[in-house]
Amino acid sequence: MTKILITGGAGFIGSHVVRRFVNSYPKYEIVNLDKLTYAGNLANLADIEHLPNYKFIKGDIVDAIFLENLFAEGQFDAVIHLAAESHVDRSITNPLDFVMTNVVGTVNLLNAARKHWQDDFVNKRFYHVSTDEVYGSLGEDGMFTETTPYDPRSPYSASKASSDHFVRAYHETYGLNTVISNCSNNYGSFHFPEKLIPLAINNIKSNKPIPVYGKGENVRDWLWVEDHARAIDVIFHKAAPGTTYNIGGHNEWKNIDLIQLLCKIMDEKLDRVPGTSAKLITYVTDRAGHDLRYAIDSTKLQRELGWSPSLQFEEGLEKTVTWYLHNEEWLEGITSRDYQAYYNTQYNR
Repeated sequence: MTKILITGGAGFIGSHVVRRFVNSYPKYEIVNLDKLTYAGNLANLADIEHLPNYKFIKGDIVDAIFLENLFAEGQFDAVIHLAAESHVDRSITNPLDFVMTNVVGTVNLLNAARKHWQDDFVNKRFYHVSTDEVYGSLGEDGMFTETTPYDPRSPYSASKASSDHFVRAYHETYGLNTVISNCSNNYGSFHFPEKLIPLAINNIKSNKPIPVYGKGENVRDWLWVEDHARAIDVIFHKAAPGTTYNIGGHNEWKNIDLIQLLCKIMDEKLDRVPGTSAKLITYVTDRAGHDLRYAIDSTKLQRELGWSPSLQFEEGLEKTVTWYLHNEEWLEGITSRDYQAYYNTQYNR
């Protein structure tokens, strides 16, 4: 039996990865390690928590002694590392939190893996999940490839760039079997509503203003989270040691165009007069250092490992809206915690 430690498995992307591995590989033992911060939620995995090949452990990757004991007891064959502070706005407010989790936490995991796998690096694997934001900002043309120089612009992206460098260094210096993937913006079910799409869905449903940074002209490539989980599955099993793959959705949208489409879908789903939800759009002070455009070229992943996105954005967005409207209890449980205090601080300026 292959025993895999998945960090951050109670979060948005992590929960989809955990679910896919638990359901797809019943002979694997999947251990979900999560600190359960504001964005970690075990309700995301309620449908699989009873399965015999799944186990949850609460813990913090910043605690090196905890990780040492966990690896000694767990005897893991692989790590899929998703645990991270990931919201740019929060990184601007509290950059040290991102340094500790994203940099120190990653190095702690690498050290634990190196110590406990030193007799058999070949048959072990450390998979580090990263972001396209490490590449910086694009103009109107071009796309990020795996050889694009790093140019992080926010404390969040700087911390992820640093963690990427450490993962590569442990492969080159110690021979650790590592792989890295850098993904574009994810969307889908179980997404914490501080991010653009779930925040807008929640506000439209409640007839609250939809905050849009600046003029809404920033461009992002959007990747359906289940396609991302499928890509992680393929890369984990097929990628050569020391390789990197970009994962993109081939769906570039200006923020304001995305919001307009979302308003249209919400009007249809809520049986509102067309144009009703769009009246909620409210422009707010732009984010400091806001990157203009991200775009991922995932040609390498498609060519070498055969992965490609399964959904175009319009279809995926409608699926996402439907999920949130059918899971109001989950959304209310999330927004009833410290979410409102954060929201008021961030947008009521």
